[in-house]
Amino acid sequence: MAQYFEVHPDNPQPRLLKQAAALLSRGEIVAVPTDSSYALVCHLDDKDAVDKLRRIRQVDDKHHLTLLCRDLSELSNYARVDNKQYRLLKAATPGAYTFLLEATKEVPRRVSHPQRKTIGLRVPDCTVLCELLALHGEPLLATTLIPPGETEPMNDAQEIRDRFEKQIGAVIDAGACPSEPTTVVDLTPMGAGDDPVLVRRGRGPLGVLGL
Repeated sequence: MAQYFEVHPDNPQPRLLKQAAALLSRGEIVAVPTDSSYALVCHLDDKDAVDKLRRIRQVDDKHHLTLLCRDLSELSNYARVDNKQYRLLKAATPGAYTFLLEATKEVPRRVSHPQRKTIGLRVPDCTVLCELLALHGEPLLATTLIPPGETEPMNDAQEIRDRFEKQIGAVIDAGACPSEPTTVVDLTPMGAGDDPVLVRRGRGPLGVLGL
């Protein structure tokens, strides 16, 4: 049965987050709150955990998974970012944005897009998740917690546990999330001097991106 960690959204108990981080290090999948919706996360370099993550969501290797990073310095280890891209990222993070960027060799092939060699990265604005990332010590691989065959993410931690208790290691309950997807922006055209491309309009406002 999945463990259940009920934490304060602004002052999460470190003891509980340490337990969740330990589960991630052992290859478990954990349901976490974000600044957009609940997500499933796992350790980046654990192939079995990544495969399990995809099985739970029932998505193939063409589905973009997202790297959750603590800050831009961490993000730059996993994506090639030029000065123009960096300025835009700095203006928009942390926040409810997912940016598609060219993946570096630090990103395992199995988690980048198989044709485009891109990766989705984001720096969330969520205290609980940021503290979990700090305890874990490196980015987490994530996918929005949308059950197979459905279109809307789940937003009740207890319901998440009831539905996925035999498939995941834990649920971190910090209350309801905004339940609105991130704004997704493809920054790869900027590498050729073109403008960024809006892929999905979501919670992150467009003004800060100049779109």
